[in-house]
Amino acid sequence: MRILSTLILFFLYLTVTAQEQVYELRTYELEFSKPADVLHNYFKQALIPALNRQGIVNVGAFEEAGESLPKKIYLLIPYDNLQALQVSRDSLAHDKKYLQDASSYLKAPEELIPYKRISTSLIRSTSGFPELVQPRDEANLFELRIYESHNEDALRRKVKMFNDSEFDIFEDVGLPVVFFGSNIAGSQMPCLTYLLAFKDKEAHAEAWSEFGPHPEWQRISKLEEYANSMNSITRVFLKPLPYSQL
Repeated sequence: MRILSTLILFFLYLTVTAQEQVYELRTYELEFSKPADVLHNYFKQALIPALNRQGIVNVGAFEEAGESLPKKIYLLIPYDNLQALQVSRDSLAHDKKYLQDASSYLKAPEELIPYKRISTSLIRSTSGFPELVQPRDEANLFELRIYESHNEDALRRKVKMFNDSEFDIFEDVGLPVVFFGSNIAGSQMPCLTYLLAFKDKEAHAEAWSEFGPHPEWQRISKLEEYANSMNSITRVFLKPLPYSQL
């Protein structure tokens, strides 16, 4: 009986963890006036193909829309779980084709490296949006949004608000979610992060204009349960790079 109970718990654990992807969101802050070709070539010719060989697909690569400075490149890598991230990194170190394809970047002298620093956030998906969704082919504008909360319980309540209601509202008004999750590591903790995809600025403006007046949003935004669950929003508009898989 004890063995049966253990097996049931084990399979329940597998079922739950299988629903939780982990996203690595890297931000490369570029040096002013330095060409970024060596980095783009590394992503296109070495890193993304190596990740694909590992079974990691839908790797996103973006730059900020507009002329903001310093320029940044964003890389989004979806993993099945946290362990898969570590396995992937270990596999790269032993992938001979990757090491050969990446040699011009890995062995580049310091003066040819185009970025000042790399910052990384790790984001775990939630039950309301467990897996990344490939955007439509017409998507040319992406909106990255980060919601900060004043403590962990406030973040829990904001995530619950999404899981219980907001995703349905997003679908109703035409706000297509690519990924969503609660950050488990990064610089803006505690927070959640998600990405939306649009055809253009007009589609973006139209969808958001319908969000505020939506009856369900009007209802849940007044609930005491969700009061003061979020105190800051960071919004960045992105456009996909030619080799992005999103």
